[in-house]
Parts: sequence; C-alpha cells; structure tokens
Amino acid sequence: MFADSRFGYLEKIRFGLGYATAPVYWVADVPTRVSLWIDDVFVSHTDLLQENELLREQLLISQRELQFMESLTSENSRLLELREATEAISGEVLPAEIINISPDPYSKRVLINKGANDGVVTGQALLDANGLMGQVDEVLPSTSWVLLVTDFHHVMPVEVNRNGERALARGSRTTASELELEFVTQTQDMLAGDLLVSSGMGQVYPKNYPVAEIISVYADPGQDFAVVKARPLAQIASTRHVMVVLENETAPIQVNSIRDPAATGPDADEFLPLPVAQGQVIRRAPTPDDQ
Repeated sequence: MFADSRFGYLEKIRFGLGYATAPVYWVADVPTRVSLWIDDVFVSHTDLLQENELLREQLLISQRELQFMESLTSENSRLLELREATEAISGEVLPAEIINISPDPYSKRVLINKGANDGVVTGQALLDANGLMGQVDEVLPSTSWVLLVTDFHHVMPVEVNRNGERALARGSRTTASELELEFVTQTQDMLAGDLLVSSGMGQVYPKNYPVAEIISVYADPGQDFAVVKARPLAQIASTRHVMVVLENETAPIQVNSIRDPAATGPDADEFLPLPVAQGQVIRRAPTPDDQ
C-alpha cells in the first residue's frame, strides 16, 4: 500500500475495476431512479389535471363575461335605437321595460314596469324603436298592462305612407303576429310592401309613426271589401325596452271668423267655441280687453 501510494502501481488496476463495477452501481441505483421517475409521473399528471381544471374554470368564466359583454352591446344598441326613435315624437315619453306577458292565450297583453306613480294613464301609446306596439289598457300603482296591436280587440287608424290612403288596423283573427285592415274598398290603392303609419286620428298615437308593412292584398270581385294583411314593424316578440308616450302635443288650431250674431258690445268679436277632438287646443281671436 505504501508503494502504491508512493509510486501508483495499482492505479491502472483500479481504473480497470471501475469499468467492471460500473454496471453493479447502475443496477443498484435502478430502484431509486424508478421510484423518482414514478413520483415525477404521478406528480406531473396530478399537476396537469389541476391545471386543466383551473383552465377550464377560467374558460367558463371568460365565456360568461363574453356573453355578458355581447348582451350589454346588444342592449346598448337597442337603447340607442330607442333614443333615436324618440327624436321623431313630439311630446314627453317615458322609458319603460317589459317585465311579463299575459298568461291568457286569448289576450295579447304585456306588463311594463311603469304605472300610475310614474304618470302613466289608460289610453297612452306604447312604442319601441321600430314602431307602435300597443296602448295602455290597465294601470296599477307601479306597473301597467298594455294591449298589443296584434290583439283582436285593438283597432287603430292608419294610413299608407305612399299615398295617404286611410284604414283601420285590427289584430288578426287567425294569425297571432299579423294585422288586418278593415273596410278597405276594392278601389283603394294599397300594395304589398307599402308602409303603414299612424294617422294621428283619435289623439292617441303620435302621427306618422311606423306601424306595419302590408304583406298581401286580395281583392275578391264578389266581396265589398278587400282582404289586406300587414306585419307589425315593432319587435313585439323579442323587444324589452319600450317607451310610453305621456303627452302627444298637438299644434294649436286657430278658429276661423265665426261670430255669434246675437252678441253685442265688446264681446261681439269673440269667436264661437267649436267642438273639437279631445286633446286639441283652440284659441280665440284677441279682443280689445286683451290688449
């Protein structure tokens, strides 16, 4: 050993023995390496499962947020259209929201979230961004029922935008989403594709607001009246945001020179009152007392 440490006689022998014993060390280390490999496999698999579950949850949350953003975008677009539609209406309008529909299959009514506390009264018109929807039928403290234009009991005066032909539009007796024009003579000029607008008669609906589009005209020579059907422009089945026309302004009408022949004195120049439709404003001519 002294000679080997001084002169390295056995160094080559030890080097050769290293080659011979290397497989033994490798075989002895196999269980340890296999154990570590198995641990890595199972730990990595568990980590991957947890990470996959976490990513799936994040994906669901992201999809929900995306759907919510799309819903907000769509709602914002509808509100913008509704706001633009209000610019064509003279008078005050009240934004509202449809919160329910009537369970009665024979009555086409919707419930809005505005009522007497908000200034809603029976007879006021309901509109969406595309056209007329109906008329307030019943008023409660905080909600109101609206009779839709497609209900058979609802009738409104309309006119053809192209030529001014007038008619009465009633909810169809056979189809839930259409209107029928009543008392249309065979000679009236109405064609499929014509736009029907409110005529303003009756002082309920704002004048010249879109109502429906004529989809068919059938004239039977053996009948007194033609069969005219139209489709409402309002998105009755899908819209949610609507507006109530609280006040439909009418331009003041100056009464013509009609004097009371029996009147004398300073009031002789005062004009006679004439019967007018509800909602109209009539002014009399000025008198010397008004000066």
